[in-house]
Amino acid sequence: MIYVRVSTKEQTENLSLPTQLRACEEYCRRHGFEILERFHEQGESAKTTDRSELQNLLKYCRTHKGKVHFVIVYNLTRFAREKYDHFALRAHLKSLGISLRSATEPIDDTSTGKLMEGVLAAFAQFDNDVRSDRTRAGMRAALELGRWTFPAPLGSLNAPKWSGKSLVHDPDRAELMKRAFEDLATGRYTKQEVIARATAAGLRSRKGLTLSPQSFGQLMRNPIYIGKIESPDYGVSTRGDFEPIVDEATFYRAQAVLDGRVVVSSPRQRNRPDFPLRGFVRCDACGRSLTGSWSKGRNGRYAYYHCQRQCRAVNVSNAVLEGAFVDELTLLQPTPGYMRLVKDRILHVRKRTSGRRNRSAGLKRSSRSSTGSTKRSCTRSRSTSPATAVNATSCASN
Repeated sequence: MIYVRVSTKEQTENLSLPTQLRACEEYCRRHGFEILERFHEQGESAKTTDRSELQNLLKYCRTHKGKVHFVIVYNLTRFAREKYDHFALRAHLKSLGISLRSATEPIDDTSTGKLMEGVLAAFAQFDNDVRSDRTRAGMRAALELGRWTFPAPLGSLNAPKWSGKSLVHDPDRAELMKRAFEDLATGRYTKQEVIARATAAGLRSRKGLTLSPQSFGQLMRNPIYIGKIESPDYGVSTRGDFEPIVDEATFYRAQAVLDGRVVVSSPRQRNRPDFPLRGFVRCDACGRSLTGSWSKGRNGRYAYYHCQRQCRAVNVSNAVLEGAFVDELTLLQPTPGYMRLVKDRILHVRKRTSGRRNRSAGLKRSSRSSTGSTKRSCTRSRSTSPATAVNATSCASN
């Protein structure tokens, strides 16, 4: 059996697969092997064994045990790039009575061939690790410059290189994501309600699916929506080269709601007029918003505001608390006398400002008039009488 593989979709369009296949077929002809099946792996990495055609090959080997004796690859890097994966696959094939052969490398079941196979497998992993290190270094450098090097989050699109930005707003989803942040930040809606509103407005994943609470929560936590790049894996925290979708104040208010620092009342609680101050007044002991409930007494039912179960420091009747709230509003409302005083002060300041402007304008006009009359006097004195040294000095100083 022959197994050939390329890592990228671009390689499937060149001669890589035909070249590998031709070399493997020539190897089989030289050694007199009959080819039972050919497996072509297109655009999948050898960093994992979870490859569709590789799994098909292993399944074929298991179902045709005793008929398959060799698996031919172009070289060991086409088979696996992790040495542990390589030897695990090798052991599995050996348990089925199958040997691995390379069309371009001298490996076999002899001691020398096994040694060469181990060395080549180790070099394959070394090459893979070097590439990975270079890739990580390049990605970290790009992230430090503010360039987002991963797939764009929902609401954004990966920008072309010539644009000078790494992300641009998605015209179909950016505004919907912004609205979702704003709805959540108000504290009037639960996360499920925000998801329902966003879904009704047309927000979907890139695959056209409705957002789950878990994926929606992850989106709401991502600081990339305020133009920041936070990548703990690469140790990078910096400002991105792209425009934010939502402002920081709205984003951090939404975080407070997600963290439970802002208590969001349920729709049933919001629609009940029995406790208008529920969720608005806070407990002085724990800082949480008060809730409300009815208690049954001897002569009927009574409404009380109280703290959450974890605290219970406040337990006051609705009449007392709502009355105190009305009294507080009354204290905050300006009296007619206060408003008259404010009006008088505004008119007084306006009058003083207007007077200063008028006096300043009068002084400027007087100065220009005085300067002009002085110049005219000097001119007349020169034309009508002989200029004396005193007159000349006086006019010159003027």
